Amino acid sequence: MKRRDFLLLSAGMLAGCTLPPRLAIHRYAPGMAEGHALRDRKALPAPSAELHTDVLILGSGIAGLTAGWRLAQQGYQDFLLLSGPEPHGNASAAHLAGTDCPRGAHYLPIPGMAATQVRELLAEMGVIERGAGTPAPYYDERSLVHAPEERLYQNGQWHSGLLQPGNADENAQIKRFFALVDQLKQKRGSDGKRIFEIPSALASQDPQWRALDRITFDAWLDREGYTSPQLRWYLDYACRDDFGATSARTSAWAGLHYFCSRDGRAANADNDAVLTWPGGLNPLARYMQQRIGAARALPGLAARVSERQGKVETLVWQPQQQRMLRIHARRVICAMPLHVAIHVVEGMGALGFDAQTHMPPHAPWLVSNFAFDHFPSEAHGVPLAWDNVVYGSRSLGYVVATHQLIRAARPEQTVFTAYHALADNTPEAARRWLQQASDDDLYQLAATDLAAVYGWKLWQNAAQVEITVRGHAMASPTPGFLSNTGLAALRACDGPIQFAHSDLSGFSIFEEAAWWGDAAARRILRA
Repeated sequence: MKRRDFLLLSAGMLAGCTLPPRLAIHRYAPGMAEGHALRDRKALPAPSAELHTDVLILGSGIAGLTAGWRLAQQGYQDFLLLSGPEPHGNASAAHLAGTDCPRGAHYLPIPGMAATQVRELLAEMGVIERGAGTPAPYYDERSLVHAPEERLYQNGQWHSGLLQPGNADENAQIKRFFALVDQLKQKRGSDGKRIFEIPSALASQDPQWRALDRITFDAWLDREGYTSPQLRWYLDYACRDDFGATSARTSAWAGLHYFCSRDGRAANADNDAVLTWPGGLNPLARYMQQRIGAARALPGLAARVSERQGKVETLVWQPQQQRMLRIHARRVICAMPLHVAIHVVEGMGALGFDAQTHMPPHAPWLVSNFAFDHFPSEAHGVPLAWDNVVYGSRSLGYVVATHQLIRAARPEQTVFTAYHALADNTPEAARRWLQQASDDDLYQLAATDLAAVYGWKLWQNAAQVEITVRGHAMASPTPGFLSNTGLAALRACDGPIQFAHSDLSGFSIFEEAAWWGDAAARRILRA
């Protein structure tokens, strides 16, 4: 795909929005070089040292951290956590303009009753102040998103909320869709379980409802007569936001799951409130890392994992020390994304996972932090919100890292974090483009919504831009993902090697990663 053709896929981008000469771009591509080296099977140096541990956790994203947190919480001592190429994975953060800002996930919806391990973690941190086991706990006000929470830029003006009313027919369709959502939130399948649940492992297996996974969300919307441009744009935005894929490529079951699975409540906030921090979800990752302890943290990334006579041998490459370790463990929790695991874990085919058949598509993303010396001036309408979205854009808008800090007084400096899922072509084509894209190409794509809103006024205040390139940011739930037998095989693994990652669910959210990390730790604790 030609560079110009790809950029034109980002609708609404201002012509001539090129990188200002004075503005430096810092491109951050965590794990890309290391991942390509593993994929290309570059020669590995001989191990120079050996370690022994009972349990080795591979990866310090949310799944790996949750596994380590649970083991440490239960007094389990003999384990190590390998950081991987990027500590904390999609929950990592940067520090720009005097504040933390996310390099990945930036919010957590109020968890429902089924997400017990998430509630337990939040209560231990003090984010839930009381009532963790009740339907509506009381949350720390500092962690609940502050008002105004979200706004939409449409026709040159800001409006409250992301879904605006239209004509009478559009309004009727919007009302009908959300009335259905309210019904499906309560509906249970023939097995007595909620049709849509988080974590998804606890959702109903009723084949009548799981049949929605055979078609796309767009096909279902067409079938049900939802034609409203406002509604269809909003639903497509939701799929891009949670799945990194358009509604035309998302499973209808997954599209409805986005809206119908959330049933969290709070005693001191609206039911649709979210938890957020300046660094996105990084405070949760840092807390779990601290509970695990520095003595159990090991820098490096797994290069090869092999089962040997009922135990596991792992080769660990430590780039800073330029050395290879050999680690012997009784059990290994593979908390790496599956597109990495297939190049590292030997014998995955024997476990029932065939990469050619079972690998879920992984969506590429840009997460771009724009640091400003001063807040840019705003257009008419609703004032600056935490989440700011442009109607009709193929980008996902931007969040304000300092929003949680402005209750008393607005700080002088700030960071706007812009999100863009490269969803308008195949993931493979998008990754090829990312590999050869120039800084100016990345900047144009990253700045799509900011340029549309602020124009050239914006760059008077911009001091620094960091663009995080994630070639395989998240698994996308395309039709058929619920019946993926390879994922089911890995979910059931309970031998010397077991797996824990949101990829096992087929889509990437905090609760799914935490579920699989906790499940792996509990298996070990039961053994």
